[in-house]
Amino acid sequence: MRYAEGGGLTAERRASREQVRREAGGRFAAGEKTAVIAKELRVSERSVERWRRAWREGGLEALRSAGPAKVPRISDAQFAVLEEELGRGPAAHGFEDQRWTLGRVQAVIARRFRVSVSVATVWRLLKRHGWSWQAPARRALERDEHAVELWKKEVWPRVKAPRRRSAPGSSSKTRPGLR
Repeated sequence: MRYAEGGGLTAERRASREQVRREAGGRFAAGEKTAVIAKELRVSERSVERWRRAWREGGLEALRSAGPAKVPRISDAQFAVLEEELGRGPAAHGFEDQRWTLGRVQAVIARRFRVSVSVATVWRLLKRHGWSWQAPARRALERDEHAVELWKKEVWPRVKAPRRRSAPGSSSKTRPGLR
């Protein structure tokens, strides 16, 4: 993970980066070259070019921090409501079995809060609030061990792709007459 605790930059770090951009703005006004500014401020030339473009269009005000990079679409209060909804179970939301998948949680979020989020966002949201993926503690009651063993012995060898074998003559160096 890039930043600890799943966050972005702290307010102090954002302010220090804004200060660097403001210093670059002062140097733009003085007519300094991009490469010199980048070297002295220890940033990439590409960033300085981007800042210069923003400075031309909006002055020093355009170099201000825009705040946190990403504000969660689901607030903590909404997540509390989501936890209640998840506690009711998948069947209460029209799903045929009692398994929560990320896609199903995504559907509940869309219906309940009218917010469209990706499956990856659902996973990050759940993980941020202490949820984890679950694996069954035991095998299904319906499992037929005899049928499984039979399938492994008879069907699987026919379905499985054969392995390539190395044999004499498979390389041009070992073929007779090719030296």
